[in-house]
Amino acid sequence: MADACKYSLHCLQCQRRYSADAVSYFCPHCELDGALDLEYDYRGQRAAFVAALGPGSPFDMWRYHPLLPVSGDGVPALHTGGSPLYEAAAAGGGRVFIKDDSRNPSGSLKDRASALAVTLAQQRGASVIAAASTGNAAAALACMSAASELRCVIFAPANAAREKLAQIRAYGAEVTEVQGAYDEAFAACHHACLQHGWYNRSTGLNAYMTEGKKTVAFEIYEQLGRRVPDRVYVPVGNGCIVGAVYKGFRELVDMGLEARVPQIIGVQATGSDYLWRAWQAGNGPHAAQALAPRTAASSISVALPRDRIKALRAVQASGGEFLRVSDAAIYESVIGLARRCGVFAEPGAATAYAGALVHGAFTAPLTSVVLVTGSGLKDVSGLLSSGLLSRPAHAAALETLTDGVRACLRAAAWGPPPPLARA
Repeated sequence: MADACKYSLHCLQCQRRYSADAVSYFCPHCELDGALDLEYDYRGQRAAFVAALGPGSPFDMWRYHPLLPVSGDGVPALHTGGSPLYEAAAAGGGRVFIKDDSRNPSGSLKDRASALAVTLAQQRGASVIAAASTGNAAAALACMSAASELRCVIFAPANAAREKLAQIRAYGAEVTEVQGAYDEAFAACHHACLQHGWYNRSTGLNAYMTEGKKTVAFEIYEQLGRRVPDRVYVPVGNGCIVGAVYKGFRELVDMGLEARVPQIIGVQATGSDYLWRAWQAGNGPHAAQALAPRTAASSISVALPRDRIKALRAVQASGGEFLRVSDAAIYESVIGLARRCGVFAEPGAATAYAGALVHGAFTAPLTSVVLVTGSGLKDVSGLLSSGLLSRPAHAAALETLTDGVRACLRAAAWGPPPPLARA
């Protein structure tokens, strides 16, 4: 059941506070311009949180239930969270780790939020759940809804990756493709949910999605031996993930388990850089002009980030910064991450790795974590057309091989293998 008694909501825009049962999604005063944050009795929950880290608890997102708005009962059966943390080769006395959240059920970090969304929707008696998404959140929601036998409706921009749309439909979700970018899909979903009474999982509108995503920070803390890193590199589109990563680490401080938060480094594509421009201007979340996104990294392609307030707070409060990288650097990082670390990330997720490279993470004497948020299998079309993949050898190259190897290759390609020679 929902544990509404253990948290309240605080609007980061107008500073108003609400009880858990007073609002559903966003601040009634600020509406979509606000940003609600869930706040817990951190000192009161410390003992329960530490106890939940014991060996008797499964290593998944639900082990952190003392700081989640649900108890952990009645959640989707799919194992969500508990993704691996790999150490990558580094120089200069530093250490760089790859947190591979592409290992979640639908292939992205957003399974964490969607698992929580489905649980909340069912506990509130909703028969339909909906979301606007460029692909990953929708696939995650379709996946969790299928596992929970809940009807799912998705509003996706027309430029969403075909691989993701196929995945969404395979889970049985109903898909409406909206002409335009994410922002138009967001508006369409919001209108439909208001009209039909559906539960809305859309990032930036539903404050609870941060709670599912923040569990990745708790896992990093555990996997580093109950320590926080110096820096965390996070790909940024709508801003929810980067805000959630900061919130998770900040809650460790609020409970008295850590003395500091890591620097949060948000990385955007140059063609979708609202938050980078707002951070550069230094005048708050409304400082930049929303521009039509122009990036091949579809999962972080957003004109106006809906969670911009939390995203800017994450970077500013942690002493971090925003970076931006070109599409060329992003695709090179897809290849580099795969060949250097064995992790195949989609372009949007590889943006964090690109940022770590330009920021000098692999030579700095620090401990850094690169957050990989989605699988490369979700968006292969751009990579195939990038020209970065090696081409298969021309058939003429067979002439340089030995007769025996040539015979085997030809047998594999054109017919049964030759008979074995008798001794």
